[in-house]
Amino acid sequence: MLGDIGEVRMCKRILKEQTSANGEIPFYKIGTFGKEADAYISKELFDEYRSKYSYPKIGEVLISASGTIGRAVIFNGNDAYFQDSNIVWIENDEGQVLNRYLFYFYQIADWNIAEGGTIKRLYNDNLKKIKIPVPSLQTQQKVVDILDKFDTLVNSITEGLPREIELRRKQYEYYRELLLNFKPKMTA
Repeated sequence: MLGDIGEVRMCKRILKEQTSANGEIPFYKIGTFGKEADAYISKELFDEYRSKYSYPKIGEVLISASGTIGRAVIFNGNDAYFQDSNIVWIENDEGQVLNRYLFYFYQIADWNIAEGGTIKRLYNDNLKKIKIPVPSLQTQQKVVDILDKFDTLVNSITEGLPREIELRRKQYEYYRELLLNFKPKMTA
């Protein structure tokens, strides 16, 4: 279970009056998670909270736990702060499970979402109980490498699109040759 590979973590609560419409450190709320921040906190508050409370490490996978459950973003290390309880992460040891493997697993996870409120929510206890297949690190790396290649082909306009155009061009040429060299059978 996810709880066996690490602890669920979240940033310290930021109050609305501690944010502003512009500033030094982006503050991501559930509505802006994975997009552009529309709120900011001061550098002083950021430095204080980052040193005293949980804060993601580079490469850890942040997860939306409210609204659109399971949206995942790999933390790139840029100074930013994240809304408590709505954006969480598993603080795991990559000697057991690779962060990028977790990232891809989150894309297909059955989140066991709590129903009943107006907004869907993924509680920490539910998150910890989600089962994950954990093959060897070598196998995890192979899975990650394959999925990274597919992701690049599908989402990269510089690599994926030219490759797709080339494949369609070859397909077109094949069928063009087939059609233009068609010879009907003679019947007696």
